[in-house]
Amino acid sequence: MTLEILFVALGAFVGGFVNGLTGFGLALTAHAFWLHVIGPTLAAPLATVCAVMSQMQTLPRIWRDLNVRQLIPFIAGGLAGVPLGTGLLTRIDPQTFKAVMGLVLVCYSGTMLFLKPAFRSTWGGRAADGVVGLASGFLGGLGGISGVLPAVWAAFRGWTKVESRGVFQAFNVTILTTALISFAVAGFFTVKLGWLILISAPATLIGVNAGWQVYRRLSDRSYHTVVLTLLLFAGATLLATS
Repeated sequence: MTLEILFVALGAFVGGFVNGLTGFGLALTAHAFWLHVIGPTLAAPLATVCAVMSQMQTLPRIWRDLNVRQLIPFIAGGLAGVPLGTGLLTRIDPQTFKAVMGLVLVCYSGTMLFLKPAFRSTWGGRAADGVVGLASGFLGGLGGISGVLPAVWAAFRGWTKVESRGVFQAFNVTILTTALISFAVAGFFTVKLGWLILISAPATLIGVNAGWQVYRRLSDRSYHTVVLTLLLFAGATLLATS
């Protein structure tokens, strides 16, 4: 039990720090700790609760940077994808899921970090944005990790850190709040989850504020390097633990 509390609190703090720094990534980071001590049906709603909490902590600070027209296709697709992901949560093999996600993240982020291809593509337009939103909503409903694909897509689009963060946060708040409702309907909210939330909440909020202070000092290039390094680390961790 002591080890479980330690891993849950540490995962919440590190996940909160990453979320405060990049605008996404709490679930990806926290799962690297949590999946050692709790199962997916506890880890997914716990990550979603903590992610919504952390997003709401920093969203007011970037509210003026939001581009509603840019967000609409992501959110429309994401809302359709959430119930699909939740429906598979109790059926999918967690080790297979971790391995596939890890491989995708390592291949993409490794290529972007080490080859440094210069993207500024508008390929696919708003329809492609909607498909990314759909897939991200699916991942949000499956494990609370709705921010991964928008992070990849932002690098492909060549957005600045302000554009990227505006999409990450507004999209994640919407999708993860929807995922929470979906988890509640599916019966995943239990007494055990309530105790885990009490342990995680303070650690998450402390981590978020620490991460935000670092974010404010980053240039666009440094921000994207941090995001890609995070994705690479998360992918390697998922592969190693699967």
